[in-house]
Formats: sequence, C-alpha cells, structure tokens
Amino acid sequence: MKAFYTDHYVLPLPPGHRFPMEKYSQLRNLVKNLDTIELVEAPAISDTQILYAHDPVYLMKIIRGDLSPQEQREIGFPWSAQMVERSRRSAGATLAAAKVALDEGLAANLAGGTHHAYRDRGSGFCVFNDSAIAARALLKEVHPKLKVAIVDLDVHQGNGTAAILQHDPSIFTLSIHGEHNFPFQKEISNLDIGLENGCSDNQYLEALDRALNTMHDQFRPDFIIYLAGADPHKEDRLGKLKITKAGMRLRDERVFQYGKDHQVPIAFSMAGGYGKEIHSTVTIHLQTIQLALNYSRY
Repeated sequence: MKAFYTDHYVLPLPPGHRFPMEKYSQLRNLVKNLDTIELVEAPAISDTQILYAHDPVYLMKIIRGDLSPQEQREIGFPWSAQMVERSRRSAGATLAAAKVALDEGLAANLAGGTHHAYRDRGSGFCVFNDSAIAARALLKEVHPKLKVAIVDLDVHQGNGTAAILQHDPSIFTLSIHGEHNFPFQKEISNLDIGLENGCSDNQYLEALDRALNTMHDQFRPDFIIYLAGADPHKEDRLGKLKITKAGMRLRDERVFQYGKDHQVPIAFSMAGGYGKEIHSTVTIHLQTIQLALNYSRY
C-alpha cells in the first residue's frame, strides 16, 4: 500500500503554538518500519486543481501572502512560503492517494483532512480543502461519472467541505462529529450526525452503522475519501467524546469493510488529532494504517 507524506516540509510556528505539527514526522517514522507499505513524497497540487474547489482571489492571496491579520488568525497559522508549499503538498497527497486507490484499492495520506477550508477562506488550521479538491479532480481528470463519497469521521464537522460541495450531486458528504464542538456554526452536509459530549463506543458505532447504511441506500458510491481523524479518542484534548482505542479500531474496520464488501476504493487521510500526549494521537493514526494494510491484501 502506498502512503504519501509531507512532514519534511516543515511549517514554522511560533513557540507554544497548539498545533501538533510533530505528530506527522513521528507517524512517518513508525510507518516506514511496516512491511508492505511504500512511502512516497507527496506532489504539489497545481493552481488549476486548487481552483476546482477554491476562489481565484483567495488562491492569489495565499500565493502572494496578502492575507490580512484576521484571515491568518482564522486559519491559525502565520503566512509563510513554507505554509503555502506544505498546503500544496498536503492537498497533492490526498489527490495522489485517490488516483492510486482507484487502481490499487487503498492508499493513504499521512497528513491531510483539511476540511475547514472554505472556497474563499481558510479556517481551523486548514488552507486548501484537500478532500474537495481531490473529489472534484477525480471527476474532472479521471471519470466524469464517478460517484465520490467523503466520509468525514474527524470529531469536528467538515464545514468547509459541506459548503464547497453542497450543490454537487456527484459527491456525497457525510460527517459524524461532536454537535457541541467546533465549528459552532455548522454547515449542511448530505448527511450530518451530531454526537453529544461524552459519547461512548457503542453510541458512536451505532451512528456510524446507520450513516454507512444511509449513504449506501441513497448514493452507492464508487469511491470514498475517508477522513480518519484521531480526535474522537477519549484522550484528545479537543474531542469531548469518550471513544476508546478499541472503539477507534472498530470505526476504521467498518469503513474499510464497507469498501471491501462493495468493492469501493478508499483514499484516506489522517485529519485531526490533538492528544493530551502526542503519542496517543500517533498511536491512533498508526492503528488506522496497520488496519488498512490488512485490508489492502484482499
């Protein structure tokens, strides 16, 4: 299985910044020791591909560094040339994984899941919306009649994704998230399930089973982009849910099993993870990769 990485494009952050940038290199260092996985440097997404999902004025602001202080605060990162390059590579990794998965069944982006970026602005540590770009690119560059589902299991709603793709009948957006968590103004996905704080494994998995069944009945996707956020885990400092490590594994199993049962290729990204200890986040992400390797052998 191929896994695309971007962690060597280091984004300079101020001392004490709360974004756990080091989780990516820690994950890659563990993944490279796994058998039957091929690490591939992520390509940069092109301007044309970015414009499949984003406004040209916004793109030029990013390229030229013309973001206002307020726009930079909303993104959560100070502008830098490194920020632009890393954002291009992170989106490029999801698209590259998607194109590989079409041929091989499964592929991974060891970063990505930047689902808070809107068409005309960034938000919540997200500059370019990799899932929306990749979904649109598959339709424009590979197969115009492909039915793509974005299964977003980050603990935060994929608000930017929902807004960008709201009127696109070829793409189904599914988000299972904390109802009382960021973003506090939710958008409308094709299917939203908001969970209460303290949600348990059983409640979460029941919601996921219901969501996958509904998606299948309403849409029957040909391809899935899966955001495998680590932040529903009980040790996440921003998650507010109580999902155990075993519950997280069962979550991933349900998604990968759906792909196997229905012969639907899956490209997946790591999305969010803000563990009280960074090791707990990396362990959850690694568990997702290891589980995917089991399914990639079928």
